Amino acid sequence: MLLAAGGGRRLGGRPKALLAHRGRPLVEHALRALRNGGCGPVHVVLGAAAETVQARADLSGCTVTVNPQWPEGMGSSLRAGLGALAGAGADAALVLLVDQPGIGAQAVARVRSAYRSRTSLVAASYDGERGHPVLFGADRWADVAAGALGDQGARTYLRTHRHAITLVECSDVAEAYDIDTAEDLTHLE
Repeated sequence: MLLAAGGGRRLGGRPKALLAHRGRPLVEHALRALRNGGCGPVHVVLGAAAETVQARADLSGCTVTVNPQWPEGMGSSLRAGLGALAGAGADAALVLLVDQPGIGAQAVARVRSAYRSRTSLVAASYDGERGHPVLFGADRWADVAAGALGDQGARTYLRTHRHAITLVECSDVAEAYDIDTAEDLTHLE
Protein backbone atom coordinates (compact mmCIF):
# COMPACT_ATOMS: atom_id res chain seq x y z
CA MET A 1 0.00 0.00 0.00
CA LEU A 2 1.35 3.37 -1.00
CA LEU A 3 0.44 6.44 1.04
CA ALA A 4 0.50 9.33 -1.45
CA ALA A 5 -2.09 11.79 -0.16
CA GLY A 6 0.12 14.56 1.22
CA GLY A 7 -0.35 18.12 0.05
CA GLY A 8 3.27 19.19 0.47
CA ARG A 9 2.44 21.95 2.95
CA ARG A 10 6.16 22.64 3.57
CA LEU A 11 6.75 22.55 -0.21
CA GLY A 12 4.41 25.44 -0.90
CA GLY A 13 1.38 23.21 -1.42
CA ARG A 14 2.89 21.02 -4.15
CA PRO A 15 1.39 17.52 -3.80
CA LYS A 16 4.23 15.10 -3.18
CA ALA A 17 2.79 12.45 -5.50
CA LEU A 18 3.32 14.81 -8.46
CA LEU A 19 6.89 15.90 -7.73
CA ALA A 20 9.05 15.10 -10.75
CA HIS A 21 11.72 12.43 -10.31
CA ARG A 22 13.62 11.08 -13.31
CA GLY A 23 11.05 12.65 -15.60
CA ARG A 24 7.96 11.04 -14.04
CA PRO A 25 5.73 11.74 -11.02
CA LEU A 26 7.14 10.49 -7.73
CA VAL A 27 4.07 8.29 -7.22
CA GLU A 28 5.08 6.14 -10.21
CA HIS A 29 8.52 5.44 -8.75
CA ALA A 30 7.04 4.32 -5.44
CA LEU A 31 4.50 2.08 -7.18
CA ARG A 32 7.29 0.51 -9.22
CA ALA A 33 9.26 -0.16 -6.02
CA LEU A 34 6.27 -1.99 -4.56
CA ARG A 35 5.64 -4.05 -7.69
CA ASN A 36 9.29 -4.88 -8.30
CA GLY A 37 9.65 -5.75 -4.63
CA GLY A 38 7.03 -8.48 -5.04
CA CYS A 39 3.92 -6.73 -3.72
CA GLY A 40 0.53 -7.14 -5.27
CA PRO A 41 -2.17 -6.20 -5.59
CA VAL A 42 -0.97 -2.64 -5.14
CA HIS A 43 -3.22 -0.11 -3.41
CA VAL A 44 -2.53 3.63 -3.46
CA VAL A 45 -4.13 6.22 -1.19
CA LEU A 46 -4.46 9.67 -2.75
CA GLY A 47 -5.71 12.90 -1.25
CA ALA A 48 -4.31 16.27 -2.29
CA ALA A 49 -4.98 16.92 -5.97
CA ALA A 50 -6.24 13.34 -6.35
CA GLU A 51 -7.91 14.01 -9.71
CA THR A 52 -4.76 15.64 -11.08
CA VAL A 53 -2.59 12.77 -9.82
CA GLN A 54 -4.90 10.26 -11.51
CA ALA A 55 -4.79 12.26 -14.74
CA ARG A 56 -1.01 12.77 -14.85
CA ALA A 57 0.40 9.58 -13.34
CA ASP A 58 0.22 6.03 -14.61
CA LEU A 59 -1.67 4.23 -11.88
CA SER A 60 -2.74 1.33 -14.08
CA GLY A 61 -3.11 -1.94 -12.24
CA CYS A 62 -3.56 -0.19 -8.89
CA THR A 63 -6.54 0.06 -6.66
CA VAL A 64 -6.97 3.75 -5.86
CA THR A 65 -8.54 5.00 -2.65
CA VAL A 66 -9.14 8.72 -2.35
CA ASN A 67 -8.96 9.98 1.23
CA PRO A 68 -11.14 13.10 1.59
CA GLN A 69 -9.74 13.59 5.12
CA TRP A 70 -6.13 13.83 3.91
CA PRO A 71 -5.61 17.29 5.52
CA GLU A 72 -5.92 15.57 8.93
CA GLY A 73 -2.57 13.87 8.29
CA MET A 74 -1.04 10.53 7.46
CA GLY A 75 -3.13 8.73 10.06
CA SER A 76 -6.33 9.30 8.09
CA SER A 77 -4.67 7.94 4.94
CA LEU A 78 -3.43 4.85 6.75
CA ARG A 79 -6.94 4.25 8.09
CA ALA A 80 -8.43 4.73 4.61
CA GLY A 81 -5.95 2.34 3.04
CA LEU A 82 -6.36 -0.36 5.66
CA GLY A 83 -10.13 0.01 5.38
CA ALA A 84 -9.94 -0.51 1.62
CA LEU A 85 -7.77 -3.58 2.10
CA ALA A 86 -10.02 -5.09 4.76
CA GLY A 87 -12.31 -6.74 2.24
CA ALA A 88 -9.56 -7.70 -0.21
CA GLY A 89 -8.53 -10.94 1.51
CA ALA A 90 -4.95 -9.78 2.04
CA ASP A 91 -2.88 -11.35 4.82
CA ALA A 92 -0.62 -8.31 5.25
CA ALA A 93 -0.11 -4.74 4.12
CA LEU A 94 3.34 -3.44 3.31
CA VAL A 95 3.18 0.33 3.66
CA LEU A 96 5.47 2.63 1.69
CA LEU A 97 5.47 6.44 1.71
CA VAL A 98 5.52 8.38 -1.57
CA ASP A 99 8.04 10.94 -0.30
CA GLN A 100 10.89 8.47 0.22
CA PRO A 101 12.35 7.90 -3.27
CA GLY A 102 15.56 6.47 -1.82
CA ILE A 103 13.64 3.34 -0.82
CA GLY A 104 13.34 0.96 -3.74
CA ALA A 105 12.40 -2.58 -4.64
CA GLN A 106 15.26 -4.23 -2.74
CA ALA A 107 14.17 -2.80 0.61
CA VAL A 108 10.54 -3.64 -0.17
CA ALA A 109 11.50 -7.23 -1.02
CA ARG A 110 13.52 -7.63 2.18
CA VAL A 111 10.70 -6.42 4.40
CA ARG A 112 8.15 -8.50 2.47
CA SER A 113 10.28 -11.63 2.84
CA ALA A 114 10.13 -11.33 6.65
CA TYR A 115 6.34 -11.94 6.63
CA ARG A 116 5.48 -15.03 8.67
CA SER A 117 1.80 -14.80 9.62
CA ARG A 118 -1.19 -12.50 9.92
CA THR A 119 0.34 -11.26 13.19
CA SER A 120 3.63 -10.23 11.56
CA LEU A 121 5.02 -6.81 12.34
CA VAL A 122 8.10 -5.97 10.25
CA ALA A 123 9.98 -2.75 9.56
CA ALA A 124 13.02 -1.76 7.58
CA SER A 125 15.85 -0.42 9.65
CA TYR A 126 18.65 1.91 8.73
CA ASP A 127 21.74 1.51 10.87
CA GLY A 128 19.52 0.00 13.57
CA GLU A 129 16.84 2.73 13.47
CA ARG A 130 13.30 1.72 12.50
CA GLY A 131 12.05 3.20 9.22
CA HIS A 132 9.95 2.38 6.16
CA PRO A 133 8.58 0.33 4.62
CA VAL A 134 6.57 -1.31 7.36
CA LEU A 135 4.58 -4.52 7.07
CA PHE A 136 1.47 -5.09 9.19
CA GLY A 137 -0.09 -8.54 9.35
CA ALA A 138 -3.86 -8.36 8.82
CA ASP A 139 -4.62 -9.34 12.42
CA ARG A 140 -3.03 -6.04 13.50
CA TRP A 141 -4.92 -3.72 11.13
CA ALA A 142 -7.82 -2.82 13.44
CA ASP A 143 -5.47 -1.77 16.26
CA VAL A 144 -3.14 0.06 13.88
CA ALA A 145 -6.08 1.98 12.38
CA ALA A 146 -7.51 2.80 15.81
CA GLY A 147 -4.26 4.49 16.82
CA ALA A 148 -3.53 6.20 13.48
CA LEU A 149 -4.14 9.85 14.23
CA GLY A 150 -2.79 13.09 12.79
CA ASP A 151 0.60 13.04 11.14
CA GLN A 152 1.80 10.24 13.40
CA GLY A 153 0.44 7.41 11.25
CA ALA A 154 1.32 4.17 13.02
CA ARG A 155 4.16 5.66 15.08
CA THR A 156 2.39 5.21 18.42
CA TYR A 157 1.38 1.65 17.59
CA LEU A 158 4.92 0.79 16.54
CA ARG A 159 6.39 2.36 19.67
CA THR A 160 3.96 0.44 21.89
CA HIS A 161 4.70 -2.84 20.08
CA ARG A 162 8.44 -2.28 19.49
CA HIS A 163 9.37 -5.63 21.05
CA ALA A 164 7.21 -7.47 18.50
CA ILE A 165 8.81 -5.78 15.48
CA THR A 166 11.13 -7.76 13.26
CA LEU A 167 13.70 -5.25 12.03
CA VAL A 168 15.21 -5.87 8.61
CA GLU A 169 18.41 -3.93 7.92
CA CYS A 170 18.18 -2.05 4.61
CA SER A 171 20.84 0.66 4.84
CA ASP A 172 22.99 -1.18 2.29
CA VAL A 173 20.23 -1.05 -0.37
CA ALA A 174 18.19 2.07 0.43
CA GLU A 175 18.29 5.59 1.83
CA ALA A 176 15.51 6.65 4.18
CA TYR A 177 15.36 10.40 3.54
CA ASP A 178 12.03 12.22 3.14
CA ILE A 179 11.08 14.93 0.67
CA ASP A 180 9.52 17.44 3.06
CA THR A 181 11.14 20.81 2.39
CA ALA A 182 12.49 22.79 -0.55
CA GLU A 183 16.02 21.77 0.50
CA ASP A 184 15.02 18.11 0.23
CA LEU A 185 14.17 18.55 -3.45
CA THR A 186 17.89 18.15 -4.19
CA HIS A 187 17.33 14.39 -3.76
CA LEU A 188 15.11 14.33 -6.85
CA GLU A 189 16.53 13.92 -10.35
